[in-house]
Amino acid sequence: MCGYGVDDRSHNTQLLGVRKRQLCLLREAGEQPVDSLGAGVSGAPSILRVAVPAPVPEPFDYLPPSEPGTPPPRPGQRVLVPFGRGRRVGLIVALGSTTKVAPQRLKPVIEILDERPLLAEADLAFLRWAADYYQYPLGEALFSALPGRLRRSGPDLGSGADPGERGWCLTGAGAQADLDDLKRAPRQAQVLSHLRALGGKAAVADLARVLGQCAAALRALERRGWVESCLIEDAVPAPAPVAGPILNDDQQTAFDQVSRAFGTFVPFLLEGVTASGKTEVYIRLLEAVIAAGRQALVLVPEIGLTPQLERRFAARLGGTMVILHSGLAEGERERAWRRAAAGEVDLLLGTRSAVFVPLPRLGLILIDEEHDLSFKQQEGFRYSGRDLAVRRAQQAGCPVVLGSATPSLETLANARAGRYRWLRLHRRAGGAAPPAMTLIDIRAQPLEAGLSPPLLQLAEEQLAAGNQVLLFLNRRGFAPVLTCHDCGWVGECPRCDARLTLHRASGELRCHHCGLIRPAPGRCPSCGGPDLRPLGQGTERVEEVLARRFPGLPLARVDRDSTRRKGELTRLLSAARRGDYRLLLGTQMLTKGHHFPGVTLVGVVDADAGLYGADYRAPERMAQLLVQVTGRAGRAERSGRVVVQTRHPEHPLLDSLLREGYPAFAEAALTERRVAALPPFSHQALLRAEARAADEALAFLRAAASVADVGGASGVGDVVLWGPAPAPMERRAGRWRAQLLVQSPHRQALRRFLVDWLPRVRQAEGAGRVRWSIDVDPQEMG
Repeated sequence: MCGYGVDDRSHNTQLLGVRKRQLCLLREAGEQPVDSLGAGVSGAPSILRVAVPAPVPEPFDYLPPSEPGTPPPRPGQRVLVPFGRGRRVGLIVALGSTTKVAPQRLKPVIEILDERPLLAEADLAFLRWAADYYQYPLGEALFSALPGRLRRSGPDLGSGADPGERGWCLTGAGAQADLDDLKRAPRQAQVLSHLRALGGKAAVADLARVLGQCAAALRALERRGWVESCLIEDAVPAPAPVAGPILNDDQQTAFDQVSRAFGTFVPFLLEGVTASGKTEVYIRLLEAVIAAGRQALVLVPEIGLTPQLERRFAARLGGTMVILHSGLAEGERERAWRRAAAGEVDLLLGTRSAVFVPLPRLGLILIDEEHDLSFKQQEGFRYSGRDLAVRRAQQAGCPVVLGSATPSLETLANARAGRYRWLRLHRRAGGAAPPAMTLIDIRAQPLEAGLSPPLLQLAEEQLAAGNQVLLFLNRRGFAPVLTCHDCGWVGECPRCDARLTLHRASGELRCHHCGLIRPAPGRCPSCGGPDLRPLGQGTERVEEVLARRFPGLPLARVDRDSTRRKGELTRLLSAARRGDYRLLLGTQMLTKGHHFPGVTLVGVVDADAGLYGADYRAPERMAQLLVQVTGRAGRAERSGRVVVQTRHPEHPLLDSLLREGYPAFAEAALTERRVAALPPFSHQALLRAEARAADEALAFLRAAASVADVGGASGVGDVVLWGPAPAPMERRAGRWRAQLLVQSPHRQALRRFLVDWLPRVRQAEGAGRVRWSIDVDPQEMG
């Protein structure tokens, strides 16, 4: 729900008119037949229920096109309709013969844009359920689930406007070439090997995503006559599958239980310690479901994980695969979407939005790293890709597997209650031993950019032994604070309640909340003094210290700044896996599911940042992050060690993780949540509001609370309102933010309350002067 009230008047004039028209139409009394108008062709329904991407709660009624000979319209087709003073693309969601609108006020659609429905009845039902559950306008939910080009009325790829994509193919000479001839051109050898692994051809975007920038190597291979430019399709052709390792007992048990559930809806939690071989279980399940003639959907939380799984799947699986995520160009996304929807591919691998792609032969859903916050959409249509995947599996009648080494407390509660079947992988695959974990108390220790002498000494020992070292700091930039030593001035964001981060490499001060960028000053803007000092450390500062401490040693920094260029993240991760970089430094981008066989030491530079967060989920997030980064050490035959720097070595979270691991922490956290009546033992919705004036957001939320059918903290119908209160970061991007929490021990009670309450909220005082949204099952309280 993007907000039913927007205080940008120029942008919102048309939508205000649409809302008034919608309310007028809804007040029309009675169902009126319109067959007498003679709309449509003989035997065709005379009313089209059309959802448009606008913040209105119900579809609009239209007449079929007036041109004779037009094929009968069907649900799931896009149409161009008159809307307000202009035109808009809509989607037919239902057909009928009666309407609540006076027949003479109905208008015919201008054009039917699709020869056949884009969405089947089951797809429409799924999206309708999602929009209803998350209290989001149906039209906006439907169109957010479509590729960008299909949200417009122009020509699309399905009509032949773009027959294919540029790529590179092996020539006959290239297929027979000896790789030994490329010993002095390793980049060309890498490209040639990759093309061979993919069956001889690959899209330009796929090559860049997996190998990074390789245009020079491709041109050199073209001059040799070994590759040539060609038009190809998006589907990745699978080479002859290679055999995988023998499953251990835990893996075999997990595979047997899930495969026996094929054809029925059964949700599974696959909990396995890091490096326990969850991906191998995924591959065996995918082999089985593809062999049975069904399609599979694999969801991953981050784009950075997609190439890694793509390579493994391509090497092991038969059938065809497409990739879908926000990093693709519009044409690539639409081609992948259409091929999956047509049933032409066996495997769809994607991030959270892939949960909406039609899959007519769906037989299995896998959710990797199910605990990850990235599965929750935080703007607009605030859905959970993980939760919707479970609902979609239920609708399709197929199993769904939620995999993680650190399951979310919600998923663990479902497993403990028997709603999910619980599968465990207790040990690392291949006999690798779990890493030893120790704490380093950095109180009173001399630190160099946050690095303690014991950590630097351990790193030096491992590097001298020929191993890799990974250092984790979840803070990018050079320093989080820039201050004047003379007068105490601090660089603050003028639009947010936050400090500006110094990025020395670019000479800028940046706000990591609103995106503001300013040149870093040479002198204090307040007193003119020259003594400006950076306080704290980010990845840039640690990189500078490491480069000075270990001169000439290959070092890779992996964060959002160093991977902005397309393909750079994939290049860095691939090089790290090969051992090209001995020192790895990065944010959480470096910790999620990556396999670095040469890493024997992981150092957590600052574990304290997540120990005392304002959000009650902060300890859970911190525990998951620590366990995930711990899992990067000792994944092959070499033993691993993890050291965690902290000023709070006695903290119960760290103590629990160190002595007993994540299961013990989760058990204690669930007990605390139950006592406090917090999720997963209650259900929440968060009404957020923001405005340009400091008091408007709070005033609107007070008005919204006053029209709720509850009284005080006692509540009516098991629903309680908490607040309103300012958001933890009250001012962001120049707007003042506040929130109102709605909570109930029963999901259905919360849903009934929201259905009754939100129409009144739309009419509450101040609703037209603020931006507001409802977030069902919020994952962040900020």
